[in-house]
Amino acid sequence: MAITEAHTSRISIRPLNPTLGAEVGGVDLANLDDHTWSQIEAAWADHLVLFFRDQDLPPEAHEALGRRIGELHVHPAAPHVEGHPSVMIIHADERSKVVAGNGWHTDVSCDERPPSATILHLPVIPEVGGDTLFLSTEAAYEALSQPMKDFLADKVAVHESAHIYRGRYGSKESDSRDGEFPSSEHPVIRTHPVTGRKSLYVNRSFTTRIRGLAAHESRAILDLLFDHLERRPEFQCRFTWSPGAVAMWDNRSVQHYAVWDYFPNVRSGRRVSVLGERPS
Repeated sequence: MAITEAHTSRISIRPLNPTLGAEVGGVDLANLDDHTWSQIEAAWADHLVLFFRDQDLPPEAHEALGRRIGELHVHPAAPHVEGHPSVMIIHADERSKVVAGNGWHTDVSCDERPPSATILHLPVIPEVGGDTLFLSTEAAYEALSQPMKDFLADKVAVHESAHIYRGRYGSKESDSRDGEFPSSEHPVIRTHPVTGRKSLYVNRSFTTRIRGLAAHESRAILDLLFDHLERRPEFQCRFTWSPGAVAMWDNRSVQHYAVWDYFPNVRSGRRVSVLGERPS
């Protein structure tokens, strides 16, 4: 990965650090040509999460951007923009009791086919606070010892959601769309279907146990892996939002944490995710 600023055509790419994250300039995400998109895709594969400032991205354009990656994902429980079931509403204000993403997680890993990508647009942000942290689960995997990699290679983890979603969005949205909260099993180590790189695919929000281990063994291993993922700043980058900024991340290889340090101020926008493959 190149870590010096690069310029290609109208696009500038400024890495945030050597591990992940880059800010992309000279792009209008609502009016992309195929050549510009190919440059964005290449940068995305290198940096895993990309940031774009000063974007005007109404729901239709937001969906069109997501469809460049694949079929759109519909969240199992969260509120959405009327007429656009794949456009999730992200909103926090003085009435909020909880907020979306306030803890390390991979988006909707409880689904059988979790999102491959997430695109978040925030037109309204607090004056101070509301940053989002990201971490590379590929870097976290590479930092494991070889004996630990060997131990985890055939392990499968359970990802559940009822403990997160039940009642979270208020009485109207407190139940999942099909009446059941999703739960799935995924390999602890997954392989990226495009790059072939391996990553550590467990997260503190959704992953509840490892199949085949005693309960106390599973808890000990998961706690060790969560601490390994979350406490190493060299795996991470941090993005300070500006009004209209967009973040686009590879949900297969990235976890994120939306810091809720701005109560009672408003942070509001929309999110589109792309349906992924079953992890393997």
